Amino acid sequence: MSGEVVLAARVYRDILKAVVKHVGKEEHKAHFTDFVKQEFRKNANSDSSREKLNLARNYTYLLNSIHSHKDLLFSYNIAVDRTEEMKKVLGKSAASVGLRLPNVYQP
Repeated sequence: MSGEVVLAARVYRDILKAVVKHVGKEEHKAHFTDFVKQEFRKNANSDSSREKLNLARNYTYLLNSIHSHKDLLFSYNIAVDRTEEMKKVLGKSAASVGLRLPNVYQP
């Protein structure tokens, strides 16, 4: 029984940390942490607590993964407009076979 309590405490701590880190701890976002706390208290003694702990652990993993993926995309500058860079690459590719790209009219 104490193993389940330790597991529940760890999952509870992990999900609260993830919510505070990724959602925020501002006053207008406090309802997210309040909801997590309320759900853990409500389901502490239920029969399906093992399933709900797995669901909470999976949600924590999902939340952390989405935000690390977003950070990775920003580190690759995915939000930067790459049209000029692509024009240079295409121009070099065309020049390597003796062609030129047409000038596109810019209004």
